[in-house]
Amino acid sequence: MEAIKELSYAVDTFYFLISGVLVMWMAAGFAMLEAGMVRAKNTAEILIKNISLFAIACIMYMLVGYSIMYGSSDSSIIPNFGFLIKAENDLASVLAGGEGAPYYSVMSDFFFQVVFVATAMSIVSGAVAERMKLWAFLAFAVVMTGFIYPVQGFWKWGGGFLDAAGFQDFAGSGVVHMCGAAAALAGVLVLGARKGKYGKNGEVNAIPGANMPLATLGTFILWMGWFGFNGGSELKLSDVGEANAVAQIFVNTNMAAAGGVIAAMIAARLLFGKTDLTMALNGALAGLVAITAEPLAPTPLLATGIGALGGILVVFSIIALDKLRLDDPVGAISVHGVVGMWGLMAVVLSNTDATVVGQLTGLVTILVWTFVVSLIVWFLIKAIMGVRVSEEEEYAGVDISECGLEAYPEFTNK
Repeated sequence: MEAIKELSYAVDTFYFLISGVLVMWMAAGFAMLEAGMVRAKNTAEILIKNISLFAIACIMYMLVGYSIMYGSSDSSIIPNFGFLIKAENDLASVLAGGEGAPYYSVMSDFFFQVVFVATAMSIVSGAVAERMKLWAFLAFAVVMTGFIYPVQGFWKWGGGFLDAAGFQDFAGSGVVHMCGAAAALAGVLVLGARKGKYGKNGEVNAIPGANMPLATLGTFILWMGWFGFNGGSELKLSDVGEANAVAQIFVNTNMAAAGGVIAAMIAARLLFGKTDLTMALNGALAGLVAITAEPLAPTPLLATGIGALGGILVVFSIIALDKLRLDDPVGAISVHGVVGMWGLMAVVLSNTDATVVGQLTGLVTILVWTFVVSLIVWFLIKAIMGVRVSEEEEYAGVDISECGLEAYPEFTNK
């Protein structure tokens, strides 16, 4: 019996770690997607933002974030503001079995959770692309990953008041994706639109990305990484019921993405008369975001429908945000924010434990907390160091002014 418990612990820990690796691979997906969707003159800067935000997220979550989100607290609202990662499980606690016995390593839990934090921050980078100062963005990343994200994460996944209120968010349509989008929206409002994006008479000028093959590759990488994102959130694999659950989650995640692609393509064709590649890519991501709040309970057919509605919503949301003159170069606010809301509410279609009131409570709480605190932080950063590059730097491209190099240098003869 002890050997079986040890084997189960090892299997579940390994599954957790591999799922974390898949989610970490999503960092590459975000980097490639965003690099493809911005202009060539801003590519190197968006890439350094993506690798540096990942590093900042890892360090801040190790120092304070993990303790805030999962540390013991006497309050369901105010988390424990401790430091570092708690002690690893010992053999005796594992072999004791029973209710509450650990079935995976503490360090594997930290690793899995930290890549979620980086995902939330990656959402911000695309929305503020092409005109934000690099170090202003990095300053915000410190606060976002060390404080803003962990606090609202504690309210749901750390056993806080949202969890007690019955709010259901299996893998993070709200805790991760809507949180990141709310922070991005606050940043966009403080930052303003790119020069030339909107005309004086209300016209919207398209600013095409430099590399659509790269954006498409990024989308496929994100699609692949999402199996770890949703599948790993089952937390366990080592018995028949859990193995079947993980398989169901993988299938539903895949079907939702597929539904999102097709629905977004059809919507774009009907609206524009053309099959817009960027809408298809965002449709895939929208389907994935939509199913993330509940990827286990739906049938594959329902999961496809949930993803399809997400794909339609993202097309109309991108159009609406442009009409409101909210400039989001990659559609991150629409994909992760608007569709994140849909994903949270779609939970009631299949999860009998979910209620409309409970889902709305979580939705509003996460949205208000993240947006308000982020807005305050953005304004403080603006006052201290500024958030936007000069007009000359924006025109020349932030690769030169912020990074001192170009991602696509011209070939010259020596």
